[in-house]
Amino acid sequence: MVTLLIRLALANILAGAVAPALAQDISGPAQAVDGDSLSLSGISVRLYGIDAPEYDQKCTRGGEAWDCGKAAAAKLGELVARGAVRCQQRDIDDYGRNVAVCTVNGTDLGRAMVEAGMALAFRRYSDVYVLDEARAREAARGIWAGEFVAPSEWRSAHRAPQAQSQPPRSLAVPRQTPRSSVYYPNCQAARAAGAAPIYRGQPGYRPEMDGDGDGIACEPYRSR
Repeated sequence: MVTLLIRLALANILAGAVAPALAQDISGPAQAVDGDSLSLSGISVRLYGIDAPEYDQKCTRGGEAWDCGKAAAAKLGELVARGAVRCQQRDIDDYGRNVAVCTVNGTDLGRAMVEAGMALAFRRYSDVYVLDEARAREAARGIWAGEFVAPSEWRSAHRAPQAQSQPPRSLAVPRQTPRSSVYYPNCQAARAAGAAPIYRGQPGYRPEMDGDGDGIACEPYRSR
C-alpha cells in the first residue's frame, strides 16, 4: 500500500513537471487570418483574451453598414507587418490552435486590437484587457463608433442557418478526396473568393483549413 502511494505521488509530481513543457513559444513572420487569429510559421494561433468581429461580420457606423470584420483583419495585418511576431502559448482551443499572447517589437497585439476598438476583451477567458476596452469605448474608437453585435453572439446567430443548409454527411464527406487544382492559402482567401465553407471533396478543401476535422473547412466559428 505504501509503495502504491509513493508511485501515485511520483506520478503526480511528474505530471506537474511535464505540463509546462507542453507550452511553447514561437516566433517569426506572421499573417493575419482575421481580427484575432494568426498564421505564424505555419502554426495557427488564436490571440489570448480578445474576441474580434468575424471576417464576414458587418457593423453599423454613421447609419451605414461597414465591414468591421474585414477592417479588424486589416488592422491586425497592419500590426504584424511591423516585424517578427513572438507568441507565448497559454492554451489550445477546440480547433487545435495555439491560444497565445503575441507581441511584435514589444507591442501586445491583443491589447493593441482592443485599444483600437477592433476587438473586445474576451471576459469569458480573461479580464486582462477590460480597462483597454473601456478606454476604446469612451473614445468611440473602431466598432465603438457605431453599433455592433458581440462576435460571440454573431457566431451563434450564424451557425444555425449554416447547419441547416449543409449537404447530408454522406454527400458532403466522400470516402476519397479527389485532387483539385483549386487552391486557397487560408480561410481568409477562401472567404474572400466566396467559396467558404468548403466540404471535404469539394475543390479547394485542405485538411489544414479544417480545424476541427469534421470535413468542413472554413466554417463559421463556434463560440470560443
